[in-house]
Amino acid sequence: AMAGEGSTFRLRCSLLGHGQDVRGLTRGLFPEGGFVSVSRDRTARLWAPDGLNRGFTEMHCMSGHSNFVSCVCIIPPSDLYPRGLIATGGNDHNICIFSVDNPAPLYILKGHKNTVCSLSSGKFGTLLSGSWDTTAKVWLNDRCMMTLQGHTAAIWAVKILPEQGLMLTGSADKTIKLWKAGRCERTFTGHEDCVRGLAILSEMEFLSCANDASVRRWQISGECLQVYYGHTNYIYSISVFPRCKDFVTTGEDRSLRIWKQGECAQTIRLPAQSVWCCCVLDNGDIVVGASDGIIRVFTESLERTASAEEIQAFENELAQASIDPKTGDLGDINADDLPGREHLKDPGTRDGQTRLIKDNGKVEAYQWSVSEGRWIKIGDVVGSSGATQQTSGKVLFEGKEYDYVFTIDVNENGPSYKLPYNITDDPWLTAYNFLQKNDLNPMFLDQVAKFIMDNTKGQTLLSTSNQFSDPFTGAGRYVPGSSSGSSTIPGADPFTGAGRYVPGSASNAVTPVGGVDPFTGMGAYQSAAAKVENIYFPKKDAVTFDQANPTQILGKLKELNGSAAEEHKLTEDDLIILEKLLSATCNTSAETPTAQQIQTLWRAVNWPEDIVFPALDILRLSVRHPTVNENFCSEKEHVQFIILLRKFLNPKGKQANQLLALRALCNCFVSHAGQKLMMEQRDEIMTQAVETKSGNNKNIHIALATLTLNYAVCLHKVNNVEGKAQCLSVISTVMEVVQDLEAIFRLLVALGTLISDDTNAVQLAKSLGIDSQIKKYASVSEPAKVKECCRFVLSLL
Repeated sequence: AMAGEGSTFRLRCSLLGHGQDVRGLTRGLFPEGGFVSVSRDRTARLWAPDGLNRGFTEMHCMSGHSNFVSCVCIIPPSDLYPRGLIATGGNDHNICIFSVDNPAPLYILKGHKNTVCSLSSGKFGTLLSGSWDTTAKVWLNDRCMMTLQGHTAAIWAVKILPEQGLMLTGSADKTIKLWKAGRCERTFTGHEDCVRGLAILSEMEFLSCANDASVRRWQISGECLQVYYGHTNYIYSISVFPRCKDFVTTGEDRSLRIWKQGECAQTIRLPAQSVWCCCVLDNGDIVVGASDGIIRVFTESLERTASAEEIQAFENELAQASIDPKTGDLGDINADDLPGREHLKDPGTRDGQTRLIKDNGKVEAYQWSVSEGRWIKIGDVVGSSGATQQTSGKVLFEGKEYDYVFTIDVNENGPSYKLPYNITDDPWLTAYNFLQKNDLNPMFLDQVAKFIMDNTKGQTLLSTSNQFSDPFTGAGRYVPGSSSGSSTIPGADPFTGAGRYVPGSASNAVTPVGGVDPFTGMGAYQSAAAKVENIYFPKKDAVTFDQANPTQILGKLKELNGSAAEEHKLTEDDLIILEKLLSATCNTSAETPTAQQIQTLWRAVNWPEDIVFPALDILRLSVRHPTVNENFCSEKEHVQFIILLRKFLNPKGKQANQLLALRALCNCFVSHAGQKLMMEQRDEIMTQAVETKSGNNKNIHIALATLTLNYAVCLHKVNNVEGKAQCLSVISTVMEVVQDLEAIFRLLVALGTLISDDTNAVQLAKSLGIDSQIKKYASVSEPAKVKECCRFVLSLL
């Protein structure tokens, strides 16, 4: 039974089982009312409520990681796994997937390059992981679909939002990012230290907690609605109560805090320094895991509350805890000024208020409980307790956790260097990497390794994994997207004066994608009820841009050549050579293009941006010829060729160049050499091509949709999951801005081709929310092909 408003959480039970810190918790789907815990002891454990008393029973212990397990989530039930699956992430860089009834993993997801410290599951079997390698990855079943790059430090928290295709990541770079279909849509700034946890309140709102000891409530639109203060140290985890906006947090100040209507309504202290994780069960009970390896469950329900003896035992354990004043959890303590025991006769003013007294030279800490109307002892305050930094791996360096971070002075006047170290690391390897990273003399190797060993006496665990993760992968240095793209000053728009040659103006003369026009009715009378056949996808051949007016193109080339700077000018002979190349590749002559013609074309396409477009148009037409295709796309030449075309895709450049570069890329697909090159360079080309959507130019949108379609044709033949994921992400992104129905039609054909005969791709398209994006096209009246194709696609989704 749920208890009424304003009631208090009390201990329900303490669960022993894990040998070290409990680092992650999640409520389970099966058995009902249960949960899963993961620990530094390298195991995950499934707990079921114990019917007879108020406790839980460990159903089984799952092992599969070679190092600490740091996070866990449940993957919802599917036809194949009606009880759902359990996913765990670890310091061994892996994610293990378990079924609920087997202690060994079903499969292991490999791909991250550092600790996986956060997991979240979505619909249709998608899983989102966050890692210290600064990336998040989207997985579907056993494959990585896409990698989210953009944070500059470890990603500590990830969440999939209820609205399809939306994901959140929180990082040690102090920001939170919102991703849609794999692209960063928005960055939330406000936290002053590592973001450690995220929790979803609704489709429109979420919460975050951080090492700055604050919780923030955000709107998806970017606005911070509220900041909650209460904790006195890092906040590690946050969890929301079912069906309301109240939540719980845990942190490094030894406490669990319950927040109701925006206020901290109750503080529960624990006999452990780090309260790493919490989750709320369906019945509203709270489960917490801490650095003492014990899981504790708290409840508002009187019938589930622990017996008086158990509560007394918990209070005794708390009273005996040693609180180190250096952590600052109790404020600045001056033992000489403290009052004696009589101070506890005065009642407290609010729940969780702490009071220090001095009794026989010992300092004790008490906390006021409103519900019990008494002071409860929460520990003895010890001077510097002789404790080393060996608390539970909590020293942060570059946004990651280490057991120790030493400061090393190499010489008297030089700078000092930070050396992070985990007790599972090899001291010699760490010393070697440290010297390499800081460009220090290798002769210091023995000294540094000895320093590490002397200062971690008895703490070196021999690692069972035979690989040592190098903490110096430079995380936090790589800044994606910082490569300089040439920015160009937009020149005059070529799309004006009528009667002059305008590249691609005859776009309406494009041949229908199906090759035959499906709407002639083949001369026979067909009743409207006749079944429409899917002639649209999967498409088997590339779509090219063939329309040409060689006379106009050459006329424009000559005109611009007249005004070109001396070093770019083509001779009369050059112009004749290009004319021959055009006739050879536009099938007006039977000749084969020559090496000399191709070299002349290469000189012309390297003209300045403002005059290059007729040359690009000759390239667009001639690359369809096998000889030219082989020449530009072969092993020898292709690097220059792709760099050239990618340069023209810059959305700040001239639209004519963007359009012709996209069309040239589409036409590369006609020959084997071109297909091979386009597939090898897919990631870079598509990442850059999708940016051309921003110009809102109809012809560019059609060319971009065609490029995506040609990739879909190739990907339908080879099962490249990441390629399909990237194309689906592009389709979803471009669908949002495109108005033109021809472009929409080609995107629909591409989508249908990608998901035909591939259940993984169908699931991924659904998880990106593409089905809801395209529904509106099922009712388009003209052209009929849009509506028909859309209905065929929706029947697969």
